[in-house]
Order: sequence, then C-alpha cells, then structure tokens
Amino acid sequence: MVYEHEIPSGSKLYFGNSAKLKREIENICSSLLEEYSFSEIATPLFSYHQQESFSNSRALIRVNDSANHEVSLRADSTVDVVRIVTKRLNRSADIKRWFYIQPIFTYPTNEQYQVGAEIIDGTFSEVANISLELLSKLELDATFQIANIAIAHILVDNYGFELDDIKNIRLQKILDSKEEWIKALVEIDSLDDLRDLSIYPKDIKDELEKIVEATKDINSKNIVVSPLYYAPMRYYNSLVFRAFRGNSLYLLGGIYKIKEINGAGFALYTDAVVSNKMQRV
Repeated sequence: MVYEHEIPSGSKLYFGNSAKLKREIENICSSLLEEYSFSEIATPLFSYHQQESFSNSRALIRVNDSANHEVSLRADSTVDVVRIVTKRLNRSADIKRWFYIQPIFTYPTNEQYQVGAEIIDGTFSEVANISLELLSKLELDATFQIANIAIAHILVDNYGFELDDIKNIRLQKILDSKEEWIKALVEIDSLDDLRDLSIYPKDIKDELEKIVEATKDINSKNIVVSPLYYAPMRYYNSLVFRAFRGNSLYLLGGIYKIKEINGAGFALYTDAVVSNKMQRV
C-alpha cells in the first residue's frame, strides 16, 4: 500500500529552507560559471545515447518513443551536452564552454540534482581549477583527489589484472600479483610518493608522470593521489578528479573523449552540498 504522503525511494523533495538553500547553491554556481564565459544549456529529459555513458546499462530507465525506438531518461548529462553542442547547434560551434543545472535519473527511482560544466577541447587543469574555486565559493572543506583511469586499463591489458577487482578496490587480490612494484603503486597517496618513479615499468611510469605534470597547474596544495581509483563513467579515459568529505561525494570530473570529441568537465552533486549545509544550520 502506498500512502498519499509517500514519495518513491531515492527521489528528492526540497521545501522551505532546503529549497531556498538549493537555489542559492545553484545561483552561486551559475554566477561563477558565467564569469568564466560558460553558456547555459538544458538538455532533453529523454535521450537515445545514454548507454554510451555507462558500462552497466542496468542503471538506465528505459521507455519507447512514438516510433518505438528505445530511449532512456537522462542518467548522465555529459554525452548529450557534447553531442548536441557539436552536432546539432551548428551556429554555436564557436562556443566551447557550457554548463547545466538539471537532475539525472537512474534505475529504479533514483534522482540526483547536478550542476555540471563541459569545455570542448578543454584541459584537465582548467576544469580542476574551476572546480576548486567553486568549492571555495560554496565554503566546502573537501579532499581533492586525482587519479588516472589509463593506469587501470594498462594493468588489465598488460599485466593480467581484473578490472572488477580494481573497480571494487579488492586490494588483497591486487596485492597478490607477482609484480614487485604493485605494492608501491597501491600505497601512493601524495605527490611526494611520485618523486621517484624508477621502480615502475615505462607504461605505468608514463601515466604517473601525467599526474605529476597536471598538478603543476592546479591551484591547490591539498591534493591526494589515488592511481587505482576508477571513475564510473566510461567516457573518462585519462586524468580524473573528485572532491569528497567522509562518505559525501561533492564533485567528480576529468578529461574525456566522446567519439572524436575531446573535452573536460565536471559535475557538482547538489544534493550532497545541500545536505552538508543543512547539517550546519
């Protein structure tokens, strides 16, 4: 039995102070992004291309259009933003910076509000620094973590590791490897741990050096490094970052490739930010 006052599990309800706070957060974000010359976009709720974002398509909520083509509720904004601004908005081809304020929906009834930004042909340091400034504007104290998705794929393709073990952080299975350098790789936590990369094979060393180079242009002295962190979105192919405090993930971003388009972007998880600030009241 469903009572009249009930809402589906995983959905969101904002009212009174929480609704006002959510609007204030979104206004702070939009003002900052507009200062950095981002244009706003609101993409359709329905999409033909959501499967390109997720390795596990079971996360998608599917329906059919009038021609019986399968469509999904928007479960991620990045792929649709990139496709629309590069393939459909031809007159806006010279605009490289876009932001959105909209929710996403995943199976079965999960709803998540986001503020996101995408830069076509953008760089890692660009989106990382904008993200850090946004965290400062929102007065969020968070750990800023950098990783490199390419390392996980090298471990799988060249050294026989299982991707599921890396995704699910099964450390014991990873440490059971016969590779002498794997323990040192797992224990990397800071930039100091990347000063001497001579123990690693060239393919791993090259990707670790990309982390070192990227951090030189990032305006933060409080960076942690996690080479084996694996971001859930399949379009990320190299450097990624996230900001979190405890179990609360505030922000996720990085560089990516969608078809032939290279880009950089991030998403701020509005619900987590609202929750943090409501606990301070």
